[in-house]
Amino acid sequence: MTISSKKESFLLLLGDLFIFAISIWVSLAIRNGELPEWTLYKSNLIPFLIIFLAWIIVFFIAGLYDKYTTILKDKIPGRIFNAQLGNTVLAIMFFYFLPYFGVAPKTILFIDLIVSFVLIYIWRIYSNYLFGLKNKESAIIIGSGEEMLELEKEVGDNPRSALKFVSSIDLDKVSGIDFADEIVKRVYSENIAVIVVDLKDDRVEPILPHLYNLIFSGVKFVDMYKVYEDVFDREPLTLVRYNWFLENISTDAKITYDILKRAMDMVVGLVTGIISLIFYPFVILAIKLDDGGSVFIVQERVGKNNVPIKAYKFRTMKRNETDLSKGANNKVTRIGGFLRKSRIDELPQIWAVLGGSLSLIGPRPELPSGVALYEKEIPYYGIRHLIKPGLSGWAQLYHDNHPHHGFGVEQTKEKLSYDLYYLKNRSFMLDVQIGLKTIKKLLSRSGI
Repeated sequence: MTISSKKESFLLLLGDLFIFAISIWVSLAIRNGELPEWTLYKSNLIPFLIIFLAWIIVFFIAGLYDKYTTILKDKIPGRIFNAQLGNTVLAIMFFYFLPYFGVAPKTILFIDLIVSFVLIYIWRIYSNYLFGLKNKESAIIIGSGEEMLELEKEVGDNPRSALKFVSSIDLDKVSGIDFADEIVKRVYSENIAVIVVDLKDDRVEPILPHLYNLIFSGVKFVDMYKVYEDVFDREPLTLVRYNWFLENISTDAKITYDILKRAMDMVVGLVTGIISLIFYPFVILAIKLDDGGSVFIVQERVGKNNVPIKAYKFRTMKRNETDLSKGANNKVTRIGGFLRKSRIDELPQIWAVLGGSLSLIGPRPELPSGVALYEKEIPYYGIRHLIKPGLSGWAQLYHDNHPHHGFGVEQTKEKLSYDLYYLKNRSFMLDVQIGLKTIKKLLSRSGI
């Protein structure tokens, strides 16, 4: 039996809610020296329900419901500790500044904070081992290229993966052997339950009848596209061909999604825009004191359907460059470094969100000079302009190798793989997820 990442996240959520609820019961027992009655427990549980919801949101922002990967594995204890510290501050502020929802005596609150802190930490640490004990299915991977090697390594190193690759067949190295016979032998000798295969590779075509026959032996087949996407949350560019776009990308209007997305842009944009006005006088003064130059810059960017849009930002560099080829010679000002790291330089773009040329969530808009280069060098690059660009997006969150202030074809190829994932899977809930994780990035000052 295997547990998918979505089911695993749901089980973690249920476990967290159970821990939060049981911690109140334990706290009351410690405080009163006896098992609490239902009426007493209920009267204390109700005020905590709102704060429980806030705690779950903090856990989500902290990435504690993210897909478990080898990269995440070593970061989980630190994330739990930091999230619980944040939850403690939230609870104290909530119950002290909103006395209507308070608990009496306040001793129960502090006992509960300690108890929930300990129980959540134990639950989350040992749940890693719990989910890691699930039965793995033996699998063969058939494919080629860097993506196959990435996939084989990630699955092999991940203790909570549902699969265990016991063998691999590189399509670039199968000449001179009986390909079909080799696969069949491995399936039976190694008790293979799953075959992950690149079905789009023409070299697989001759052995499809042999693979078909394995269905009667209970072997399951999974497309390498799907597994790669599920594991890495991006599309494998070397596997993406024209047929992929025909199957997965559509320009048809999604009425409900479009309405909800625009509503979120308007509500969040208006609130954020008004609050951002508080920072304007301080930023303007800092820029003027720094070098006395202009406060704002206006750049042309490429928007939806390749229509040019205006991007307004606080100036952070010596010059207002619109050509990437000159970016390497342009220097960030002293105050500009802080504005970029804190993302304050992006605040004027909120008004473009309200105007409708930008969205809160979407692919990052590029300079026309960059688009001209990338469309020549990167296949299918222009597809990202099918939708409205955004201030934050899937690629900004998960792609760390950004080509800052200059050309970067290879880095932009990888970035495109994340943009394609968003194009294929975009939904209102995915936008909300990106928005919450953006908040985490901003609070941690790690940038977008």
